[in-house]
Amino acid sequence: MTHSEIAANTRQRFERPLRIRFGHCDPAGIVFFPQYFIMLNGLVEDWVTEGLGVSYAELLGPRRIGLPTVSLSSDFKSVSRMGDDVTLGLELAHLGTRSLTVAMDCRGADGELRMSAQQVIVCTSLDSHRAITMPPDLRSALEAFAQPVTGQ
Repeated sequence: MTHSEIAANTRQRFERPLRIRFGHCDPAGIVFFPQYFIMLNGLVEDWVTEGLGVSYAELLGPRRIGLPTVSLSSDFKSVSRMGDDVTLGLELAHLGTRSLTVAMDCRGADGELRMSAQQVIVCTSLDSHRAITMPPDLRSALEAFAQPVTGQ
């Protein structure tokens, strides 16, 4: 599989529940928008480690493979307040040879969309800081995750 778009209606989804805390909020009592990016970065780390079965810490540490963001866009639809229980979700939207695109969102307990984001992540050498082809174990895990979900 090279350079493939994954149809939105067939994508696998990785989710994490989260309670909005005081530290996420601004003086108005709602999530301060940069905090969403911190939450979503944690979601990506959990997805790589738990959803794909590839240790994020090992990639960055001994393997010296980085997964930096090269593009990030977002839309904010509704506020989240301290104490709200939300779900962060991630789907693989595109898989290339050196990069991938994930579609992420935050939804309230009632399913209401609070915010969404699209992030392009590139695989890099932490020694040269240049793009590299994804290592075979990461690529295999991403290809498995990209398999269409059927029967929905």
